[in-house]
Amino acid sequence: MEHIGPGLVAIVSGVIGLAIVAVIVSKNAQTGTVLTSGGSALASVIGAAVAPVAGDSATSFASSALGAAT
Repeated sequence: MEHIGPGLVAIVSGVIGLAIVAVIVSKNAQTGTVLTSGGSALASVIGAAVAPVAGDSATSFASSALGAAT
């Protein structure tokens, strides 16, 4: 179990690196749009991760799942 973290970081880093190269090399690159969407995704993940600690139940995964079920 202790070896999962570094492996996961390596995979995510590889995917991000590949995406960066694809955006730079592409003729139709929309770099601004890609960076904005990547930043939004990261902000959503961080918000969901800290929601239970910060007490913001509106953005937590659990409340989203419960709200969708009702």
